[in-house]
Amino acid sequence: QVQLVESGGGLVQAGGSLRLSCAASGRTFSSYVMGWFRQAPGKEREFVAAISGSGDILVYEDSVKGRFTIFRDNVKNTVYLQMNSLKPEDTAVYYCAAGTAGGSRWHNERGYDYWGQGTQVTVSS
Repeated sequence: QVQLVESGGGLVQAGGSLRLSCAASGRTFSSYVMGWFRQAPGKEREFVAAISGSGDILVYEDSVKGRFTIFRDNVKNTVYLQMNSLKPEDTAVYYCAAGTAGGSRWHNERGYDYWGQGTQVTVSS
């Protein structure tokens, strides 16, 4: 069982930055692929980024490439999402997730077994 707790959300102006954190419980954090998803009001939850257990493979959704960076600290059992050049369309609840699926499923929320409660990110124009 893995418990995930996100933090770092908030209100920011367009062009600003935020860093989200997701702290995981358990002693096998490095064995999990970690992903970030987001859900805007009235929309389905969508993939944002994922990182392999060792941190050497990174995958991003096209709209965040070059603006967002996912990274992890396997000593602190934490995964991060650094978000720069934020846009109003980035406004959503952001969720972190942990799973053991192969790379072909990283974009799919069904590839993850554990989810955090979410943290709100609001970008004002």
